[in-house]
Amino acid sequence: MIKIWSMKKNEDAATKKRPKTSAAQIRVQKDLTELDLPPTMKTDFPDPTDLLNFVLTITPDEGMYKGGAFSFSFTINTNYPHEPPKVKCMQTIYHPNVDLEGNVCLNILREDWKPVLNLNSVMVGLQYLFLEPNADDPLNKEAAEELRKNREQFLYNVKTSMRGGNIKGVTYDKVFV
Repeated sequence: MIKIWSMKKNEDAATKKRPKTSAAQIRVQKDLTELDLPPTMKTDFPDPTDLLNFVLTITPDEGMYKGGAFSFSFTINTNYPHEPPKVKCMQTIYHPNVDLEGNVCLNILREDWKPVLNLNSVMVGLQYLFLEPNADDPLNKEAAEELRKNREQFLYNVKTSMRGGNIKGVTYDKVFV
C-alpha cells in the first residue's frame, strides 16, 4: 500500500513539472500542422519550444515585389483564436498596406477576424498584399497615393526602396535577395 502511495506522489510531482498547454498553443499546433506553404513562404521559430512567436518570410516570385524577402513577426496571445495574431513587418518597406513602423493593414487582422480563420489564412493574405497592393485601405498614404496616381513612379519607388534606397527622406531596408 505504501509503495502505491509513493508512486502516486511521484506521478503527481511529474505532472506539476510539465507546463500546462493552453488552448491557444493547441490551436496553433493544429494550424501549423495543417500549413501547406508554397516555396515562396518559410516559417522560422527562433525558440523551437515557443510556438506562439515565430517569423514568416515571404519571397514573392512575381509582381512588383519580386526578388525581395520580407519578414513578418507573429505574436500570438493566449486568447487565440478569439483574437487575431499580432503581425509586424520586420523591415522598413515601401508598401501602401505596411507603415514605416511595420504595422500591417490586412482586414482579417482587424475587424474581419473570426475564430474559424487560421494562421494559413493570415499568411496567404500577407502574400496577396505583395501581389496586389491595396491603395484603397492604406497605412502608408503616400505610397497608396503614388500607386493610384502614377503607377510607373510607384514601381520605380518600390525597386528603389528594395535596394535600400531613399524616398522622400526615408531610407528603406535592403530586401533584395
